[in-house]
Amino acid sequence: MVAHLAAAFGLLLDPYVLAVILVSAVFGLFIGAIPGLTATMAVALLVPVTFFMPPLPAVACMVTVTAMVIFAGDVPGALLRMPGTPASAAYCDEAFALTRKGQAETVLGAGVVFSAIGGIVGTIALIFAAPALAEAALMFGSFEFFWLVMLGLTCAVFVTPDRPLKGLISLMIGLLIASVGFENPAAYPRFTFGSTDLMSGVQLIPVMIGMFAVSEVLRYAVTVDQPLERVEQRIGPIFAGQWQLLRRYPAATVRGSVLGTLVGALPGAGADIAAWMSYGVSKRFSKTPEKFGTGHIEGVVEAGAANNSALAGAWIPALVFGIPGDSITAIVIGVLYLKGLNPGPTIFIENATSIYAVFLVFLLANLLMFPLGWLLIKTARHVLRVPREILMPVILLFCVVGSFAINNSLFDVGVMLVFGLVAFVMESNGFPIAPTILGMVLGGMLEQHFVTSMIKADGNLLAFFERPVAGVLGVATLLIWTSPLLLRLLRTVGLGRRG
Repeated sequence: MVAHLAAAFGLLLDPYVLAVILVSAVFGLFIGAIPGLTATMAVALLVPVTFFMPPLPAVACMVTVTAMVIFAGDVPGALLRMPGTPASAAYCDEAFALTRKGQAETVLGAGVVFSAIGGIVGTIALIFAAPALAEAALMFGSFEFFWLVMLGLTCAVFVTPDRPLKGLISLMIGLLIASVGFENPAAYPRFTFGSTDLMSGVQLIPVMIGMFAVSEVLRYAVTVDQPLERVEQRIGPIFAGQWQLLRRYPAATVRGSVLGTLVGALPGAGADIAAWMSYGVSKRFSKTPEKFGTGHIEGVVEAGAANNSALAGAWIPALVFGIPGDSITAIVIGVLYLKGLNPGPTIFIENATSIYAVFLVFLLANLLMFPLGWLLIKTARHVLRVPREILMPVILLFCVVGSFAINNSLFDVGVMLVFGLVAFVMESNGFPIAPTILGMVLGGMLEQHFVTSMIKADGNLLAFFERPVAGVLGVATLLIWTSPLLLRLLRTVGLGRRG
């Protein structure tokens, strides 16, 4: 590891790589500070740009943008009560209440400091956990990977506990899209309807851009602008008092960083789920839970640490198993394949130096958050006043150019527009988008491993449980599937005994 890290430092200190990181950081801060523009959308817009970059700058670009967008989403939440990203929504009201109390610099400084701390903790976990998991994954066969994919698809449904049925439907839509074309074990053209453009399937990147970027443009187009509640006040030194906050809430900082990393590693979860869970956990274990909602910094500290640590956590299954931890890593996996950095347990053998350089980019991006975050906060009022009438047409132009550039095909532009409309309709009716993307990414892998395993087992389904690791993963998956039914049965039995 030490030798690879030393070589990775040499790659990172390339002036071109450093310039890409700096420009990407500024772009990420701008996107994150505009309410409604998500980290996934920012990464999707950058995919066409990465076509013209070497592997390390391309991945560094996405890593840096993601870290900056998640942090920058806190700024409009604190100043306008409009979260810049879904990950900032968990503690938006808390942050705005603090601003109304005249503590804008405190809450904005906490956003910088604890986001960076969470990101660094998540990166350290990534550095040590990913290679260790990769060594274990080298012993995996098709049976183990089948259950692992099934477990990942299951997580995509169960991370939306308030609407699991809609999450399941969204997942099925993604699996249906993944089945289009003849890139399947039988090489049989499915759902092509005679179109040669569909023979190779529906391309992931145009769908991504459509569902995450075009849908936002459509949402703004049909939304009537409402006056924003602004808090106009001078923002003082943002780092003053942050050391005292760290000393006052060490348990919350550690808890948020660790929980964020663990939740981020769950396929389909992501930073927004991590932030909501951490905010809830913070309130549950707080000595003063009654202060939550009135402008209490403790919840901001813990959830802010969680949302950035989740970003690094999401890379653990993405790099080791090729299973995206969130919608951002789903896009990044596609870029990794394009650049020859194929995700999987062998990536630490074949491309070890490049991967460790990516880890160092994570650390550098979180350290850059201090100076660039300070600069963003000082100029936030100007950034937040960019007219939507200018911003949205520019974003749509990027979407069209990006989708066309993948294959120089107008068909991909049409795919982008169609799925932008589909995502708009889905989200308008409460259907989450992330399970659809996860289904698209994992659908082919699921079918491949299932067919391969069935051939090995000669059709014997019990063979899926005969190997130790496969058996554990299979039983765990089945228990998760049946847990709602078992819990309901236990409640019924318990009520019957009381009666």
